[in-house]
Amino acid sequence: MNYSKSLTGLALLAAATGCSKRQEAQPNIVFFLVDDMGWVDSEVAYGTEVYPNNQRFNTPNMRRLAEQGMVMGNAYACAVSTPTRTSMMTGMNAAHTRITNWTSIVRDTPSDATGGALSMEINRTGAEAPSGELLRPDWNINGISPVEGVPYTQVCTPMAQLLKDAGYYTVHAGKAHFASAGTPAANVYNLGFCVNVGGTMAGQPRSYQGRDNYGNTPELWNHCAVQNMTEYYGTETHLTEALTREALKTLDYPVSHGQPFYLYLAHYATHTPIQPDERFVQKYRDAGMDEGQARYASMVEGVDKSLGDVLDYLEAHGLSENTIIIFMTDNGGNAENKQKGGIPHTHNKPLREGKGSCYEGGIRVPMMFCWPGRVAAGSRCEVPVICEDLFPTILSMAGVRDYETVQDVDGQDLVPLITRGEGVSAERELVFHYPHKWKPYDLVDIDYLSAMVKGDWKIVYRMLTDEVELYNLREDIGEENNVAAQYPEKAAEMARGLSDKLRGWNAAMPVVAATGEAVPMPDHLFEK
Repeated sequence: MNYSKSLTGLALLAAATGCSKRQEAQPNIVFFLVDDMGWVDSEVAYGTEVYPNNQRFNTPNMRRLAEQGMVMGNAYACAVSTPTRTSMMTGMNAAHTRITNWTSIVRDTPSDATGGALSMEINRTGAEAPSGELLRPDWNINGISPVEGVPYTQVCTPMAQLLKDAGYYTVHAGKAHFASAGTPAANVYNLGFCVNVGGTMAGQPRSYQGRDNYGNTPELWNHCAVQNMTEYYGTETHLTEALTREALKTLDYPVSHGQPFYLYLAHYATHTPIQPDERFVQKYRDAGMDEGQARYASMVEGVDKSLGDVLDYLEAHGLSENTIIIFMTDNGGNAENKQKGGIPHTHNKPLREGKGSCYEGGIRVPMMFCWPGRVAAGSRCEVPVICEDLFPTILSMAGVRDYETVQDVDGQDLVPLITRGEGVSAERELVFHYPHKWKPYDLVDIDYLSAMVKGDWKIVYRMLTDEVELYNLREDIGEENNVAAQYPEKAAEMARGLSDKLRGWNAAMPVVAATGEAVPMPDHLFEK
């Protein structure tokens, strides 16, 4: 069944009528989201020191934003894309939504033998087939849905819809990836956006190159080809540049009508395929980087140029003082893919591992807030925050009060934290849950992991081996020294906290092939 057809007409009508309200007192909001860019992949030092990897990239506009706003030194997302994006749209932890992997092709069952929500190519390879003794969990493979009745989805009241209802002109540009193909939320108009530039169910572009029509050629086409960008077909325009131009065009309408806007500019970059942004790549080759590293660095600089273009647009139109900018990435940098060049599993140093992993390299992400007059310029915040916090935070920034949602919201409003340094405890429990096998081959630091951060402490539960690891992140940000044996009481406390969260959310757990039973919660390891 094609669920998207049931709401498309209503969505287009809403886009034509419901996006013309005028409420000039509200601030504009730009949410600038980057895909797969690591914690150390810019000149901005999110850590307490500048690491060698920070010095490999040219990102003057990210540095410019840091000087104008607040750097969040301990910001977290999910290990992969869709869980982060749906958590931000719903305010729910990914373990709570049961959207714990990325969505793609519509499925009637999460245990589909072709591989479920993995991409079409990976489906055919049998990725997420049994690893050792574990089978994939029963999870919400079709993502979120604004309506009931769609199998294996989390029903929600989307953040964009609440903003639109409050008078915002809501723009989506770039990667969506909220739901599987054929379901309502694969069409972002059904989530409350007035305008959509290039967003579908696809989690990556088929090509970043305008000369390849972004994948819309007979030779390249598949479901990842980026749509509605025909103006740039046959040109040398990198997708990052094209999306930026089109996103800024959409703002001319609300700006000319004095209407507040919410721009969600979610770049496909720096996701694979790692293809060069020709404006910037040669300087990295000349600096001695291998081809993969140079291409990746050029994509990072392309995203930085996009951020600069947005900042310049706001300044040129006199909007800077009344526009909030949020900068974030959707998960840690990819440290496993050989397209990036360099040495695999080292790209996010000093952090351990990368995308797909519940170690810090996979979940600790860049984040900045710029809010003139409210957030101190050139400031830092070290309180841990997480992606589901963006839902109540953005609504609070927009002045949306007393809203109702069909879902229970887990995130906390960060406005008191970033404006007054209060309201969010540094000791609250942040949960990360990836009960899946990521690639067709085993990746021991990525597959089947859960984790929880509480203050300086972090526990990692390895479901494959049924053991826990304990780290003190203040002393060991690289997670090199497992101190569970040294601090058994703290390990037990953290295991109980993680288990209580997962049970309370009815989190999806892998199945032990030999017994057909779900993997036990980690606190069973400390039962007397």
